[in-house]
Amino acid sequence: MSQNRNGPPHALLRAGFPYVKTIGMIRTTPAPVDIAIGTDRRLYVLCRGREGGIFPNSWDDDYPQTSVAIGGKGTGDGELTWPTAVILDSEENLYVADDALDAVTVFDNDGGFLRRWGEHGDGDGEFDHLASIAFDPDDNIYASDTLNHRVQKLTKDGRFLAKWGEFGDGPGQFNMPWGIEVDAWGFVYVVDWRNDRVQKFTAEGEFVFSLGSSGSGDGEFKRPSGVAVDKDGDIYVADRENHRAQLFSKEGRYVEKFIGDGTISRSGRLYLINNPGPLRQRESTDLEPQKRFRGPVSVRVDDGGAMYVPDYGSSRVQIYQKEAYPLGADQIAPPQRSPKLYTM
Repeated sequence: MSQNRNGPPHALLRAGFPYVKTIGMIRTTPAPVDIAIGTDRRLYVLCRGREGGIFPNSWDDDYPQTSVAIGGKGTGDGELTWPTAVILDSEENLYVADDALDAVTVFDNDGGFLRRWGEHGDGDGEFDHLASIAFDPDDNIYASDTLNHRVQKLTKDGRFLAKWGEFGDGPGQFNMPWGIEVDAWGFVYVVDWRNDRVQKFTAEGEFVFSLGSSGSGDGEFKRPSGVAVDKDGDIYVADRENHRAQLFSKEGRYVEKFIGDGTISRSGRLYLINNPGPLRQRESTDLEPQKRFRGPVSVRVDDGGAMYVPDYGSSRVQIYQKEAYPLGADQIAPPQRSPKLYTM
């Protein structure tokens, strides 16, 4: 897959971003930390609860509750200890970053183990708490090497290519980088966890800009952990300890936030209907807090404009649908010094 040479749209008419649905529950998506979206919206939910592993699912939430997850808990080949991120290559093989193993484990999309690479250390191609990975448009991997406070670039087989970063809070420096993303144009976005910001770089590691600061206001973060970029260049950030996801424009301007609107998933309804005890507990509960995110670790988007937020503390994935229309430079006035939004 070659790099997209066409840039994002000049501007967007943002029509809305409504909540659509929830998938999963504690028995089918226990403590999810990430999700990968495959062909026909086949979903691979990376979880840490119970035995952990990757739980295949779908947009229709039809994951069979008796199935075994891909990658059981352990340290052997095909096992996962403390998985942190899952991504797909162009053949829909699954690559899983493991913080405890400091390695990437690779499965085919049916769950068959293919290989593992990576080891603990501070040398080239070694990791000290591997937090996240992302493919670039050419199927190379960028990795957040958290306690080495750097980013590494490797081939999909783990061969070292490049690195940048050091400890600090200046441009291009990191204090425990976590989530990482590469957009369709090859730019790299790194969640700088303890600096409460996201930094954008060129593919070669040249600093472009940063967004965010410490706090709980709009555009501020409290230990952000995940980042995604859609086909319009919009930037999504999982603001974990503020229990929300935030959306920014391609220039880094704050747009809106999502705090959770969860409803019962299909699998959850089936479970409750057949279990009178939990059903009575839900009937007796204040439902307002049950809608909200609880420590979302990551955020992902697909080409159809859907946003997926693995809701770690509630063992589910909440899905929203973007509605926006691209605009050319001749369709919208130049930026205003004091912008106002008028009700239409």
